Amino acid sequence: MRLKNKTAVITGSATGIGAATAYLFAKEGAKVVCADVNVEDVQKTVNEIKEAGGQAEARELDVSDADQVESFAQYLKEEYETVDVLFNNAGVDQEGGKVHEYPIELFDRILAVDLRGTFLVSKFLLPLMMDRGGSIINTTSMSGRAADLDRSGYNAAKGGVINFTKALAIDYGRYGIRANSIAPGTIETPLIDKLAGSEEEDEGQEFRDAQKWVTPLGRLGAPEEMASVALFLASDESSFVTGENILADGGLQAYTWPGKMLIDKSWKENIK
Repeated sequence: MRLKNKTAVITGSATGIGAATAYLFAKEGAKVVCADVNVEDVQKTVNEIKEAGGQAEARELDVSDADQVESFAQYLKEEYETVDVLFNNAGVDQEGGKVHEYPIELFDRILAVDLRGTFLVSKFLLPLMMDRGGSIINTTSMSGRAADLDRSGYNAAKGGVINFTKALAIDYGRYGIRANSIAPGTIETPLIDKLAGSEEEDEGQEFRDAQKWVTPLGRLGAPEEMASVALFLASDESSFVTGENILADGGLQAYTWPGKMLIDKSWKENIK
């Protein structure tokens, strides 16, 4: 019960990392407010939490809409008075081609949700945390620490979130608010199905096979593993940790380039 008597707000909690974190936070005693644009799926998340004996509620929220976020913050103030944990997890991703081909609308959309959304939710919920302190956790990505082919918008947004998190840590440390971020590697979520194809599709399986051999741990990550990192950052176990970006990518960014991995047959075959 590491989060007993605490109120936790999680954006992007309909599926994947957000949903897994909502389950875990509730299991650890938190009252969880699950916010997402996908009303039907976020309600399923809440229903499952309640069936397991946890406390949760679902709220529709587009984090890129300032008016919606401000209204959401007002609701939280009236209903809960304070917020102890904020997990800015909502995000979108999509390939857009080389920079000279990249659609301006796509670039704007990714930054609006991933970066501006993190800013907006933090801005309007911080006043609910300043009296008692708390923990802010932002989902970034290994793609915010290094670049990907044809995904400059996502790279820019997640890189921005990493440095924005450090700014939060500096600005609000004296209020007892810690701010950290998690940089997941490739995690088996519905977003991966959307970006690369499902395991049942040839393209999706090819992507997963390539990801497995290039990752030292030889597999994709699970949402529950990211939830465990979030729990550490939300709890008092990380009470002297702030301004950090925790990389959880199975070791993918531990090397400089694939090198011998490209020609070492045993490396390619020894995967889970």
